[in-house]
Amino acid sequence: MKMKSPAHRTRDIERHAGYLKREHCTPPPPRTGSDTMWFIRDSCGIVCGIITWLLVFYAEFVVVFVMLLPAKNVAYSLFNGVLFNGLAFLALASHAKAMCTDPGAVPKGNATKEFIESLQLKPGQVVYKCPKCCSIKPDRAHHCSVCKRCIKKMDHHCPWVNNCVGENNQKYFVLFTMYIALISFHALFMAAFHFVFCFEEDWAKCSNFSPPATVILLILLCFEGLLFLIFTAVMFGTQVHSICTDETGIEQLKKEERRWAKKSKWMNMKVVFGHPFSIAWLSPFATPDHGKADVYQYIV
Repeated sequence: MKMKSPAHRTRDIERHAGYLKREHCTPPPPRTGSDTMWFIRDSCGIVCGIITWLLVFYAEFVVVFVMLLPAKNVAYSLFNGVLFNGLAFLALASHAKAMCTDPGAVPKGNATKEFIESLQLKPGQVVYKCPKCCSIKPDRAHHCSVCKRCIKKMDHHCPWVNNCVGENNQKYFVLFTMYIALISFHALFMAAFHFVFCFEEDWAKCSNFSPPATVILLILLCFEGLLFLIFTAVMFGTQVHSICTDETGIEQLKKEERRWAKKSKWMNMKVVFGHPFSIAWLSPFATPDHGKADVYQYIV
């Protein structure tokens, strides 16, 4: 007898006949003006989000007031100031978009008999219901215990953005990790240059702060920059790999059977960042066009 892997057993549980019954669910509440913006009320995620912004503001403070303003070379200060602040702005904008964008939540409580019948399923097509949020569960969707919703193409729940990374906000999360990695590298470069400059010159003249305070501020910035450079660079790499292979983090972890059409790596990038390729890929203010597809049903 052929043994099944834990991943297959998990899928068998999800597809148990009990979940396929056309049961009546409580209709979803109507949307009002107070809940049109997506925001997860999770205390841990909110604290992590605030810490993220404070760390970026600390880096801004050290870079501008400790390193750039006291510099004698105006061109050096102006160029690096514009570059660092521009990247920091894009990083915070990407963070805000990743946090406040619906990651692809399935409408809650839509697993009603009337809605299932309205799908007009063809022979051989079935729909699955999530028993936790009473929603029609699309293929490749998973339930998040923090968001308390089923998320389409859910990769993982990230407390640093206080949101799930899913179909609709993965672009913003990737941009967030990229821009944080870039400002971390830029800050480390400027800190190293400033240390060399201060060793060659008088420490009292290379900063508006006392020498001990300057050293402490620079060491803390280097520690923060190195830590976040490693973390976000690794996360950026794993996200790009996940996009190119069209396999989410959860699917890789569960080793789920691939039942969706295989596309080229470039096409997978376009699905996340938008069609066609343009400078808008780097902008957190440009909403990507994911295309139109019926995600509520699939053939088994």
